[in-house]
Amino acid sequence: MFRRLFINPDVPVQYRSNFVHLYFDIGWFGILSGSAAGFLGVYLTRLGAAGLHIGLLSATGAMVSLLLAIPAGRWLERRPVSRAVFWASIAQRSFYLLWIPLPWLLNAQGQIWAMISFAFLMAIPATALGVGFNALFASAVPPEWRAQVAGIRNVVLSVTFMATSLGSGYILNHVTVPAGYQIVFAIGAFGALMSSLHLYFVRHIPASGAPIHALEPSTGSGPRRMPSPVTDGRPASPPRPSLRRDWRAAIRADVWKTPFGVILVVMLVFTLAQNLALPLFPIYFVRNMRLTDAQIGIGTAVFYLSHLIGSTQLARVSHKLGHHKVTAYSSMALCLYPIILGLTHTSVLYFFLQTIGGLVWSMLGGAQANYLLETIPENDRPAYLAWYSVVANASILAGSLVGPVLSNWMGINLALIVFGFLRLLGGMAILKWGQAGRKVLPVLQSLD
Repeated sequence: MFRRLFINPDVPVQYRSNFVHLYFDIGWFGILSGSAAGFLGVYLTRLGAAGLHIGLLSATGAMVSLLLAIPAGRWLERRPVSRAVFWASIAQRSFYLLWIPLPWLLNAQGQIWAMISFAFLMAIPATALGVGFNALFASAVPPEWRAQVAGIRNVVLSVTFMATSLGSGYILNHVTVPAGYQIVFAIGAFGALMSSLHLYFVRHIPASGAPIHALEPSTGSGPRRMPSPVTDGRPASPPRPSLRRDWRAAIRADVWKTPFGVILVVMLVFTLAQNLALPLFPIYFVRNMRLTDAQIGIGTAVFYLSHLIGSTQLARVSHKLGHHKVTAYSSMALCLYPIILGLTHTSVLYFFLQTIGGLVWSMLGGAQANYLLETIPENDRPAYLAWYSVVANASILAGSLVGPVLSNWMGINLALIVFGFLRLLGGMAILKWGQAGRKVLPVLQSLD
């Protein structure tokens, strides 16, 4: 029945298993996101966490990912990507089990700092998971099917997230604290591990369409990657390279001399603007708008209902405009959420904003990944995705720390409005320069 609902009969047989497991993966991830992950910030805020604490949840993980993204990319180049992604997901998601007993073991402040510590430790395997999953998705789903698969994954995510958010809100309103949150954390942990189980069955499919068990290391007869700046395809006994050249080869600095270097810059601008506002949302919901857990759960469900509706149109819109323009326009539209939120205190407008946010994210979430993948060489994905991970995590680190500080200085309402306008500028940068890399490539090379 599941195959009939989500598998187009035109999809070649050899791709269908991958597609089904990718749909189950995101479905279980939606259960995690709608329960434990979705209510963590609210729980910590109710324990007395400040904006800086909420920011540190993201900042500590981003700091680790920033340091490890490039090594993770090189590590993935030498291993079967499907197995690497699976074990990285297990290592990261096992920590959700530790959330459950925390209320029995620690006081409020102890729990806040324990969660921040967990975020730090979870980021180590999460770095490899983040870089590796994008490479796995690209190798498991042919380019002509990516928009459709991403759209259906958005639909599945919306349904499971929506149902779990409503259920979690109901549990939290009818079960006393902290037992209600422990139940929600247990639901999330189960969803996380089931998501990992389905990642285990996703396999690389080469261009010929015949599936193989995994991506092979980039040696011998396996998939080739771009020549290293050290060896440049020559025999294994060249003169010993200089330390400077060897260091540049290790971190793959050559990526910045490609058109993708310009894309990295514009994505840095946008993701920084995006992450400045994120730590402020749970604080504003709980302390300024005084929303209950049930209202937050309903608002999340509304968000993903609109996300579901928008996702059904992702493939059509992407086919008409292209992944680049969909990414740029939806990035600009994302400014509406913090701007309008900073001007309101009513739950009714909160639900309206959740509707807008869901529609925008249905476009941005699916188009952005495909936009990045279509600009990356197929035989060198880990290195390029690792640099994107560095950029994304640098913006998370800076935004998560700077956002709460600026909010304390100018007030949370004004900060949300300012950060919203910065999101608009970031989206405009993607639209203007997101495909102009080849025009400025000589400038980047002259900086070498």
